Amino acid sequence: MNPKTRVVVIITFSFILSFCAYKYTDKWSDFKPYLPSICKTFNSRLVENSTSNPDPQNQISEKLSLQDWFLPSNKVELRTKTPWNAPILWEGTFNRTYLEEYYRNNPVTIGLTVFALGKYLDKYLEKFLASADKYFMPGHKVIYYVMVDDHSKLPYIEYGTSRFLKPRVVAKEARWQDVSMMRMKTLADMLQDFIKDEVDYVFCMDVDMDFRAPYGVETLGELVAQAQAWFMNSPNTEFTYERRPESKAYIEMGQGDFYYHAAVFGGTPSRVLDLVRSCYAGIMEDKKNNIEAVWHDESHLNKYFLEHKPTLILSPEYCWDFTIHTEMEHVKLAWAMKDYAEVRDNV
Repeated sequence: MNPKTRVVVIITFSFILSFCAYKYTDKWSDFKPYLPSICKTFNSRLVENSTSNPDPQNQISEKLSLQDWFLPSNKVELRTKTPWNAPILWEGTFNRTYLEEYYRNNPVTIGLTVFALGKYLDKYLEKFLASADKYFMPGHKVIYYVMVDDHSKLPYIEYGTSRFLKPRVVAKEARWQDVSMMRMKTLADMLQDFIKDEVDYVFCMDVDMDFRAPYGVETLGELVAQAQAWFMNSPNTEFTYERRPESKAYIEMGQGDFYYHAAVFGGTPSRVLDLVRSCYAGIMEDKKNNIEAVWHDESHLNKYFLEHKPTLILSPEYCWDFTIHTEMEHVKLAWAMKDYAEVRDNV
């Protein structure tokens, strides 16, 4: 029995006792001294009952623990945990019913940031947003933070209930590499200025993708990383980390846990803010030293995750490239087929 119900029951019981005493005793003063003791005893009985028979609805609202929803033994053939015991999420490794019940009792707002500049705005944004409205965090409040360089080209989409669009015009960099890297500065400013006060969790995604199946609350975590599909089963010696010691993104050969994809990352606003600030600082330090990491912001993101372990890793089901093969099941988000010469001003 929850505390509010217990109070109501105690008040009601006290009223009944008082009425009976007034009705059936000659003197209320004879009964009055015993009332506090009776109520105290009754309350203790209620507390015992509440402790020995906890209300499942109340219990699920208190705290979400990994063992309540994560089911790694369901996929013994796959890698489902990191060396630091963070979950690696695959379809079948989570209790969707439990999670949905928890977040119904503990509502959250999730932010989704995306940059769509130049030809990427024309080609990819409408499909990304329309598919997100259907599959991203269904049933939960979502704010789309959409960065464009031309507000007039924003696609018209009828968004669902509890879905909100917050567009923002940003300057387009001359090179796509700089667009990719400088988004870290824009994200840091936005997270600090307002996003941190508006959402409980935030995801940052590339626009040249589309959702294919529910991408739900199982992906929420303090610091969430996406395993890059091409390297999921590769040794770290094959990861395309930045290998030049002069760069702030440098990772020594033989080091590294996973190769992480910069197309998707997320977590709580405070953790994501620390991530993007660190990446931006590394990018600017490299610029000062006249060096550019091999995979730009992704190289710096991998360095950050090496030093700050993610609390949750999304399997390639959450960002799949069908050019690897087309038999992948349970794909939630997929890379768009693209011709870089078509969408990038410099290849």
